[in-house]
Amino acid sequence: MTNLKPLILFFYLLAIVVMISIPSSHCSRTLLPENEKLIENTCKKTPNYNVCLESLKASPGSSSADVTGLAQIMVKEMKAKANDALKRIQELQRVGASGPKQRRALSSCADKYKTVLIADVPQATEALQKGDPKFAEDGANDAANEATYCETDFSAAGNSPLTKQNNAMHDVAAVTAAIVRLLL
Repeated sequence: MTNLKPLILFFYLLAIVVMISIPSSHCSRTLLPENEKLIENTCKKTPNYNVCLESLKASPGSSSADVTGLAQIMVKEMKAKANDALKRIQELQRVGASGPKQRRALSSCADKYKTVLIADVPQATEALQKGDPKFAEDGANDAANEATYCETDFSAAGNSPLTKQNNAMHDVAAVTAAIVRLLL
């Protein structure tokens, strides 16, 4: 038995050297196509394939996520879009709106996006964490509706200065709802 100790130690060290010398790119390639396929297949089931694909591929966590993880990533994207819209609203309010109708519309939109951040995003996040996708879908659908209602608020005030943000929010929220629906 004592004669085998050096031999066992030699093979143990050899195994460690071999494992260290294998490039990590060889290890991750075996998982990437499968996860990329999950993302693509999931996005094909949403109303906006390109928004879905761009959003998920931009997130580092998507490469190892399951469908619930993809939904959680999209909820974070909803939060980012709502924050972007609020930032734009605050900029427009700071420089001064072009009339009382536009000021009212901006104020109304600010309330809608605050609702997305205070109610809809937390509802969707908590529901996904608890394994209750129906409430997560409701939160995402509510966020999409808030963006649509914001855009509608400007119909009496003229052209909406938030069309880009409203469309982005609506699209991301609709994609989120569709991904969550896959969990039902």
